[in-house]
Amino acid sequence: MEIQKVGVIGAGQMGNGIAHVMALAGYEVVLNDVSQQALDAALSLIHKNMERQASKGKISEADVKAALARIVPSLKLADVGATDLVIEAATERETVKQAIFEDLQPHLQPHTILTSNTSSISITRLASRTDRPERFMGFHFMNPVPVMQLVELIRGIATDEPTFKACQDVVARLGKTSASAEDFPAFIVNRILMPMINEAVYTLYEGVGSVKSIDESMKLGANHPMGPLELADFIGLDTCLAIMNVLHDGLADTKYRPCPLLTKYVEAGWLGRKTQRGFYDYRGETPVPTR
Repeated sequence: MEIQKVGVIGAGQMGNGIAHVMALAGYEVVLNDVSQQALDAALSLIHKNMERQASKGKISEADVKAALARIVPSLKLADVGATDLVIEAATERETVKQAIFEDLQPHLQPHTILTSNTSSISITRLASRTDRPERFMGFHFMNPVPVMQLVELIRGIATDEPTFKACQDVVARLGKTSASAEDFPAFIVNRILMPMINEAVYTLYEGVGSVKSIDESMKLGANHPMGPLELADFIGLDTCLAIMNVLHDGLADTKYRPCPLLTKYVEAGWLGRKTQRGFYDYRGETPVPTR
């Protein structure tokens, strides 16, 4: 089946990036959210990011205009049902995702493929709550979507080969690379990345190093483009904690125990860049370590 129309549920950080790359690749996109404000902000950001690409000569102004015309914002979840491929990019909470797929089900076409951009939640479990587990899989983009080259494709236990192939073809059309991952907690990237970030928080918690020394050590000593605490702020500390809890609960291994300091920051509402405070304070001209 050739996919021509894509529905993206959630116009936040990931959803707007997914809509951006899909529209640039020539797909018709229905971008859905429960908030008009979120949709307006997403369209404004997509326009701004495409203009940045055009200013660097990566795409033309004509490409920008054509891509923006392909994105239709909608507050009605039912509008997403008329698409060939649905990518759910709502908040990283299983109950929220299950409710979305449940509400969407009566509006779907028989051939529509359902996918989730979840970074850690069981694809098999999400699929089992739908009417099409064989046409359901994980479609995990990296952040920021327009820049990052990898997409993790995660099969649930029931995912059939045509569904996997169709999603693989979409990734290729986006000019990105797909990595096939098995459906175990946090898949490949976050299974490796999040424990490293969690260990960096433990290193801070135990007083081994400061925020600055930990980040500088990993940037200069391991050639990482961003330090682990800086990266955690970029991802969102609530997201990091949620993934560590999925790993800890799903694999029942104490090595995945979330650091108490990470929990404390999340409880304080210091979630990183999106709240202006995390391991760094972003309210001034330059970020300042908070510990």
